[in-house]
Amino acid sequence: MPYDLASRLVVGLASSALFDLRESHQVFRESGEEVYRRYQREHRHRVLAPGVAFPFIKRLLSLNSLRPGDPLVEVILLSKNDPDTGLRVMDSIAAHGLGISRAVFLQGRSPHPYIDALEISLFLSADEADVRAANAAGHAAGQVMDSAFVDQDGDEELRIAFDFDGVLADDQSEAVFQSAGLDEFHQHERRHAAIPVSPGPLAPFLRKLRRIQAIEDERALADRGYSRRLRVSIVTARNAPAHERVVTTLRDWGVNANEAFFLGGIEKRQVLAVLKPHIFFDDQQSHLRPAAADLPCVHIPFGALNRPR
Repeated sequence: MPYDLASRLVVGLASSALFDLRESHQVFRESGEEVYRRYQREHRHRVLAPGVAFPFIKRLLSLNSLRPGDPLVEVILLSKNDPDTGLRVMDSIAAHGLGISRAVFLQGRSPHPYIDALEISLFLSADEADVRAANAAGHAAGQVMDSAFVDQDGDEELRIAFDFDGVLADDQSEAVFQSAGLDEFHQHERRHAAIPVSPGPLAPFLRKLRRIQAIEDERALADRGYSRRLRVSIVTARNAPAHERVVTTLRDWGVNANEAFFLGGIEKRQVLAVLKPHIFFDDQQSHLRPAAADLPCVHIPFGALNRPR
């Protein structure tokens, strides 16, 4: 029987998001493909250091222990290496003990045409061009930004933080703000408070996370001492009265957020520094740049704010 991906949360991952590849990328840029191939062969058994998305992926995969024998999460490597040079990445995955066994090697070609075929809910890469191509094709894709974050927590909790507009929801409300200003935005959101916003690029990913939350809900009902391992937070520049539509939307989608921060212009970095998410998704670089130095951030290049001008 074929392995069913549709019932699982599937993340597609470029090696540039999982590992620190700055040294090998420099070899490729400066010396070309043949020297790069020789370099990777010679360094095959030198384990690659974790990259920005590594803590998120490691903790996400650990949630498979909630349903032994029937994984909740599948991570598939989507690599622009060829199979030969990709051996070092696969060896490093094994050396780090990550439960990633499926991979696609494309020798320089963009991976986004395979996202639907592999039931991928989220594609992560450090390559801006690949992310924008995937986004333009209608896929949920994010660019992992440079960060000096080191995961030093010894617990198993996974904290995921999302902006709302342009990430979980589409950017229709953001368009009102950009065209008419804050007062009209608040009036618009008050008038539409009972109407859910249309889903944005990461809404399907959040719905898949909800399935994992449901399993933890059952555990918590059976065991009052159970400590939940997945926490989902909304960190948005919205504030009252625009907050109500966020709650309406999440309720309509049947998803849960453990925390919500309606910041109304307060710099998100200040809250994120306390929340300490293992990954934060936002559609605006201006929100991400201040925070990226301290925590793993992902830019979602969706909507009018991210179109070339």
